[in-house]
Amino acid sequence: MLAGGVLMAIGAGCRAFLWHPALFSWVFLAGAIAFVSMQAQQKYEGNNITVRRLRKIMLASGAFFILAGLLMVENSYLVLAGVVPYFTYVTYFYNKWVMLLLAGAILQLYSTHRISNELQKD
Repeated sequence: MLAGGVLMAIGAGCRAFLWHPALFSWVFLAGAIAFVSMQAQQKYEGNNITVRRLRKIMLASGAFFILAGLLMVENSYLVLAGVVPYFTYVTYFYNKWVMLLLAGAILQLYSTHRISNELQKD
């Protein structure tokens, strides 16, 4: 999980500063898949409904991370640019990975903080 997080940080940072964007898009995607798969394997066996809800939010943020990685790869290779009209491509795909990454990071921070607080209450 830690290695996936480090790969995500390196991939997003290098991609944002346009240093070998095609390579680091794949690095981010590999890190996101590793991070989310390890996070999905963690289980909560308790009865607290709030923690269960927060776990679902955390898994949704993981889906945002993977979608951000896929859009990073798409932004590097422009596969869909030849398939859909230009206006549609720019409106729905071009550089939208930034919004998904931000939404995933905010949800991840929120759910992690709230889960730790809820578990301390128990």
